[in-house]
Amino acid sequence: DVQLQASGGGLVQAGGSLRLSCAASGFTFDDYFIGWFRQAPGEEREGVSCISSSDGSTYYADSVKGRFTVSSDNAKNTFYLQMNSLKPEDTAVYYCAATASTYYSGSYLLLHSFEYDYWGQGTLVTVSS
Repeated sequence: DVQLQASGGGLVQAGGSLRLSCAASGFTFDDYFIGWFRQAPGEEREGVSCISSSDGSTYYADSVKGRFTVSSDNAKNTFYLQMNSLKPEDTAVYYCAATASTYYSGSYLLLHSFEYDYWGQGTLVTVSS
């Protein structure tokens, strides 16, 4: 079974940094996308970033571009979301997810969370002002 374990959330002051990790196991497909999504209380789930396993292409929501960086450590089957210059509006539960639907573009997958078949449990990020 595919399993994703997200971690690294916490409380940080505005302007600070956090690095989220997503440990993956049980992958049986060669190519996939890992996506990072977030959901704030009372808000819809929002795509933050995604990365392609085939060529390492990365995609970002406009709201985090230039502040967040997604990366992967294939040897460890672990994916990261480095979040810098955090703002109070970044406060949310962050989820990592995986999809083998690589026939879609990263831009499309960033916007359509329903294409992801596997989800981690979420990790809470709170940014204080």
